[in-house]
Amino acid sequence: MDFADAVQYLLRLGHETLTIKLGLRNTELLLAALDHPERAFPSVQIAGTNGKGSTAAMLDSICRAAGIKTGLYTSPHLVSITERIRIAGEEITAEDFARHATRVRSAAEDLVASRKIDALPTFFEHVTAIALLAFRDGGVELAILETGLGGRLDATTAANASIVGITPIAMDHEEYLGDTLSEIAAEKAAVIRPGVTAVIAKQPPEALAVLLDRCIAVGVQPSLEPGGDFYKNFPLNLRGAHQIENASVAIRLAEVLRLHGFSISSEQIRLGLANVHHPGRLELIPVQPASLLDGAHNPAGAQALRNYLDEFGRHPLTLIFSAMRDKKLDQIVEILFPIADCLILTSINNPRTASLETLALLARRFARGNVIETASSAEAVRTAIAQTPTGGLICVTGSLYLIGETRPLILKLAKELV
Repeated sequence: MDFADAVQYLLRLGHETLTIKLGLRNTELLLAALDHPERAFPSVQIAGTNGKGSTAAMLDSICRAAGIKTGLYTSPHLVSITERIRIAGEEITAEDFARHATRVRSAAEDLVASRKIDALPTFFEHVTAIALLAFRDGGVELAILETGLGGRLDATTAANASIVGITPIAMDHEEYLGDTLSEIAAEKAAVIRPGVTAVIAKQPPEALAVLLDRCIAVGVQPSLEPGGDFYKNFPLNLRGAHQIENASVAIRLAEVLRLHGFSISSEQIRLGLANVHHPGRLELIPVQPASLLDGAHNPAGAQALRNYLDEFGRHPLTLIFSAMRDKKLDQIVEILFPIADCLILTSINNPRTASLETLALLARRFARGNVIETASSAEAVRTAIAQTPTGGLICVTGSLYLIGETRPLILKLAKELV
């Protein structure tokens, strides 16, 4: 397969959030058929609700500052599926992605033909195997794996990471993980297995109790304290007060890696944090008017964005918003809509997108400023630019899929203005 064929094959398996089959057996059999690429390197697995990707990006930046050849696996992507797989900080090429995807597809189809599995592994199971195969072939020294959904039955858990980090847990994906914070925490706590080293972020009491019970049950002494005083004033290249807790987890994970034989100095930790990049997470693009991109997709994420805007936002504020219909939309928009001087509603090219009618009903309840409906994200960007004075701020939020559609347009505009 070439790259286009590989992407089409994966998409035919069904959209990753609509065809979830939670379970490890298919992934384990697929990795075995590929001669266990996950055994070629140690891994760090990062689970949680919010901050997984940021924490993974921070740890990757720290390790690369220390001269460690890393493999970084994150999701979702913003524009190209190749964004999910990085080796030594570089996005995998389309050619390499296609080559590994071809091998994974062949292994998966052989498993079905031999009746070892009933159906092809899911989109996410395939891409996880592609990442691990790419990491082995690329000779990485350490893999950093962001959990896709939950933890207990997530495909990344099949890599059997020896070190795990758990970022703050909040309500999200209840249809898959449970209706209470305790149930959701239990799914994520399952990545803490006998023999692993666990680093846990500051948690709501209900979630922390579940995590600590799990640690006791499997004989793991978790790291609960933040990094040393040396890091109190570290330069962090990601915006938002919530990133401080994520940085604490990344720092402690780096310190654990040091105990596991990796050479990581305090200065390299500082350097990694000072240079980390994570597009679409409170990302400021200095066009005129400036654009702030943040994929806040649950109430906790929306509150983190609101806190940032309350402290650092500019007015007039134009908010471009769209989201998935299965999210807690009423809670998210109650936090964000009231602060917008102009609210622009739009749709995302995604089968889960919330309808404009749904968003408009919510806007009638919570919006305080002007409300405009647009048919596409491109139209939303054009409208926002026309509506926002030079000194104002455009904030794009509600879903990383919306960020993926709008970010290239805004970056193109930024280049044209240079």
